[in-house]
Amino acid sequence: MNKNALIGIAIALLIMGTALVVVTKDNVVIKKNTSEQDDDKTPPLGNITSFDDAVNAFNFDFFRKLNSDPDNEGNIFYSPYSVFTALAMTYEGSGGLTAEEMENVLHIEQNNDSFHLYMKSLYEYLNENSEYNISTANALWVNNNYDLLEDYVNIIETYYGGKASDIDYSDPQVAADIINDWVESQTNNLIKDLVPASAIDPILTMLILTNAIYFKGTWEIMFDEDNTTERDFTNTDGDVAQVDTMKIIDTEDNFNYIENDEMQMLELPYSGDDISMMIILPKDGTDTDDIISSINKDTYNDWIDEMYETELDLYLPKFKFETSYTLNDYLKELGMQKAFTGNADFSGMFGLYDIYISSVIHKAFIEVNEEGTEAAAATAVIMALTSAEPTEPPQRIVFDCDHPFLFTIHHKETNTILFMGQVENPSV
Repeated sequence: MNKNALIGIAIALLIMGTALVVVTKDNVVIKKNTSEQDDDKTPPLGNITSFDDAVNAFNFDFFRKLNSDPDNEGNIFYSPYSVFTALAMTYEGSGGLTAEEMENVLHIEQNNDSFHLYMKSLYEYLNENSEYNISTANALWVNNNYDLLEDYVNIIETYYGGKASDIDYSDPQVAADIINDWVESQTNNLIKDLVPASAIDPILTMLILTNAIYFKGTWEIMFDEDNTTERDFTNTDGDVAQVDTMKIIDTEDNFNYIENDEMQMLELPYSGDDISMMIILPKDGTDTDDIISSINKDTYNDWIDEMYETELDLYLPKFKFETSYTLNDYLKELGMQKAFTGNADFSGMFGLYDIYISSVIHKAFIEVNEEGTEAAAATAVIMALTSAEPTEPPQRIVFDCDHPFLFTIHHKETNTILFMGQVENPSV
């Protein structure tokens, strides 16, 4: 196709990225256009419509697809924010049935001013908030023989902070190296080789859209490394392994907490108290599959709203792993089918109707320890030419993550899930 960690503190780093590639059937040269970025000041997040329902609704739909794939047995981790953002940038250039299908999958409306302002405000918040080491970046990598339409470039620059750069796809390895170097630089070198050279066609690749997100946070209530010991962890198959497990026990610290017949849910805030890890721990007789099959944005929001402060004893395994996914089939199963065919309409990008999505690629990394969390993710979209009030429990709660559990990393002000995962084997 053309076109590090302090002892005694818990740190988790999340990095993710997404890429999208566009290609065409014929060698069509499009006259280059120039664009100017809109300098309008972005309103604060609290003054505009929140689209957390869109990101979160997409997240739970998509996570079900990841979890149901037998190839994804074990740990799962990805950034719904990263995938959503990369696809939203792609959606901005879509039309017709292609746009309708993407709208349904992403739960958004095309050319919605409030949505644009939300995306711009969230982008700027994630890059300007001094309380956290968190950032996100977007970029367009355009076949140097073609030009994107001015209106499309203006939207991406103004609302997504994305810069368009010309690139020569005639040598796929060189092009892949340029894009992957950018992804590494945006993710503290945690996401490597996002776009393989094999995903680039030297003639047909038109455009690769990329998003990267990086987060590093320290726990508001720290784990003492001296309390970390080996404990049993039992996976879904009943296999038991000894894993390093952190503890906060016999303290007077309060945590936000909720439970029902199927699960316990705990909030672990990061310093600054605007981003938290939410841990969903199945009870006996329930497993993560049961929760994943029924959870959606409304149940998730209800659980958060019903949380109350309580003392508890916490056991949490340390874990570190990375994941890599090709997302095409999951997106098709959700209903985004036209975009991957020769009948796709992405005419809002180049003014051509013979461009389609050839591949959507995502990689993610997370590490959780006594200090906190470090995480990163990146997504690439490759485009080518076609051819009730709770009561205080009577005894001290134990929140023991000694079996598989789910977690999110959650931006509280916008109620947006930035990362989500499942821990099946912490020792991997």
